Amino acid sequence: MSTRKDVEMISQILATLSCGIFAGAAIYISFVEQPARLSCGSALAVREWRSSYKRGSRMQASLAVLSSVLAFFSWWMRDNTAWLIGGLLLFAVVPFTLILAFPTNRRLQSDELDVSSVQAEQLLRRWGGLHAVRSGLSFLAFLIFLFALQRKS
Repeated sequence: MSTRKDVEMISQILATLSCGIFAGAAIYISFVEQPARLSCGSALAVREWRSSYKRGSRMQASLAVLSSVLAFFSWWMRDNTAWLIGGLLLFAVVPFTLILAFPTNRRLQSDELDVSSVQAEQLLRRWGGLHAVRSGLSFLAFLIFLFALQRKS
């Protein structure tokens, strides 16, 4: 039978793990995949972005929500504001994506977009900047979670 302390520890570890996976994937995209994509020319870059986005958006949305919920639960269990702050930072990625990034995503996914155009390249560069914000927020949340775990011991 699990004790309250066991449940608390498991939720904190899983929040940190899922946040770390999110942050690692986001940082990889920002520093490796996006620059490589842009180096291929806009037509190929848009096609690759569309394929990558379909796969990555499901994974990252799930990780952001899971990690945030677990962080909020950890805060509720322990009343440690680090879990609340980290959870809020990571959860902020969700409305940020829906409000600020989604219009760019939708335009990049549009069949009406001329993938060889200057507009396509501008949209990809804008997307990269928006994604960098997501990378930064998630990495900061991950550091806060690590700090909270370290302080516990």
